[in-house]
Amino acid sequence: MTENLVIIPTYNEKDNIEAMIHKVFSLPVDFELLIIDDNSPDGTREIVKRLQATYTGKLHLMERAGKLGLGTAYIAGFKWALERHYNYIFEMDCDFSHNPDDLVHLYNACAKDGGDLAIGSRYITGVNVVNWPIGRVIMSYYASAYVRIVTGMPVRDTTAGFKCYTRKVLETININAIKLKGYAFQIEMKFTTWKFGFKIIEVPIIFTERKLGSSKMSGGIFNEAVWGVIKMKVKSWFRNYKR
Repeated sequence: MTENLVIIPTYNEKDNIEAMIHKVFSLPVDFELLIIDDNSPDGTREIVKRLQATYTGKLHLMERAGKLGLGTAYIAGFKWALERHYNYIFEMDCDFSHNPDDLVHLYNACAKDGGDLAIGSRYITGVNVVNWPIGRVIMSYYASAYVRIVTGMPVRDTTAGFKCYTRKVLETININAIKLKGYAFQIEMKFTTWKFGFKIIEVPIIFTERKLGSSKMSGGIFNEAVWGVIKMKVKSWFRNYKR
C-alpha cells in the first residue's frame, strides 16, 4: 500500500472515468485511487469495477445511494483514508479540469516543501482558467476575493477543489464539524485548516473547463457560499483552534 490516496467523487462521469484512472496510475509518484460514486445511472461504477481487476489493491470504489453532495462525499473519503493510514490525501475532479500531472506538484509541496495543505491554485499567478465564459471567471475570481475579505484568510484561490491534505490536518480539524456541503465545503476546509495554524502552500495550476460530460455548478451552490462564509466566520469567534 502506498501512502498517497486520490479521492474523486463521481456522478455521471462515464466519458472521463476510464481515461482518468489510467492517467493517475501512469504518474511517476505512486498513488491509489478512491472513486466515490453517487449511484450514477450512466454506468460510471461499472467501468470502475471492471478496471479494479487491472489495478488490484490500488483502485477502490465507494458506492453511495444517491446525490448527497460534494462535501459529504469528501468527508466519507477522508474517514476512509484515515482508517487506512494514508499520509497524503488528495481531492480532484474527474473531468480533467484538474490536470492529473499536477498531483505530483501538490505531493511535492507537502512531502518535500513542508506544506500541511497544498492547493492547486488558479489565481496565485494571475487568472489561469481556460474555456470559461468571462462572466464565470469574474464570478469565481471575486468570490475568492469576497472570502478573503470576510475571513482574513491569505489564500488566493479559496474555492479551489484540487488539493492535498496531510494526514495530520484531517486528524486535527474534526471533519465531522464541517457543515457546508456544496462547493462552500472547500472554503470551510481551507478556513479551518488555516485557523489551526497549518502551513498552506498554493501551487499554480491551469484550470481547463471540462470537454466531456456536464458541469454540476448551480445558483444554489453559489448562494450557500455567499451566506455560508458569513455564518462560518461568526461561528469561528466562539471556537477554540488549539491543536
